[in-house]
Amino acid sequence: MVQLTNLKMEDELKNNILKTGTSLVGLVCKDGVVMGADKKVTAGGSLVVSKNFSKVIKLNDYLVMSWTGSVSDAQLLKKLVDAELKLKHLKDKRRPTVGEAANLVAMIAYKNIRQPTMIPFIAGSMVGGFDEDGKTELYSIEPSGSVIKVEDYDANFSSGMPYILGLLERQYKKGISVKEGVELAIESIKSSSQRDTASGHGVDVFAITKDGIKQVVKQIVESVYKEEN
Repeated sequence: MVQLTNLKMEDELKNNILKTGTSLVGLVCKDGVVMGADKKVTAGGSLVVSKNFSKVIKLNDYLVMSWTGSVSDAQLLKKLVDAELKLKHLKDKRRPTVGEAANLVAMIAYKNIRQPTMIPFIAGSMVGGFDEDGKTELYSIEPSGSVIKVEDYDANFSSGMPYILGLLERQYKKGISVKEGVELAIESIKSSSQRDTASGHGVDVFAITKDGIKQVVKQIVESVYKEEN
C-alpha cells in the first residue's frame, strides 16, 4: 500500500511539473549568485491571469527566494519561511544561514506534500543568499522536498527548465562573474519564453554578493502590432 501511494504521488508530480508554468534560473558565479524568473501567471496552462507577477523576491536582507508551481502554495510557503526564520533568529540569537533556510523550505515542502489532501502541494523553489561571513550559496528545492546545493546552475522544475538547461549546458562557464551571470540569466529567461507557452511577459533578475542583494533587471514586454510587409 505504501509503495502504491508513493507511485501515485510520483505520477502526480510528473503530471504537474510541466503544467505549472514558469521559467526560473539560478547561476553560481565566482563573486556571487544570480537568480531570475519570468513574470507570467497562467491558470490551467492556457489562461493568462497576470503579466506582471514577481516569482523571484528578496525575502529579507540576506536571502532571495524564487518559485514555480501553484501561486497559493508558493505564497504560503514564503509566509511560513519568513516567520520561521525570524523565530529561529530570536531563539538561536544568530542569523540563520542560507543552508538552514533552504533546508527549512525543503522540510515544509516535504511535510505538506505528505499530508492527506485532495489537492497536493505543488511548489518548487530556489533559495540564494549570503552568510554572515560573506559566503554566497544557492540551493534548489524540488516539490517533493529534497534540497540540493547548486554548484553551477539550475532551473528547478519550472516548465521552462528544458530550454534553460539546454542553453546553459552550452553557454555557462565555471568562474563567470556576476555581471556575466546577469546577462546569461536574461538570455535564459528570454529564450525560454520564446518556446514555453506558460512563460513570458518580462524578466526579473537579482544579484547576490557579499555586499548585499540588488534587483538588477526588471523588464516587461510590451506588445506592438504593425502592418506586415
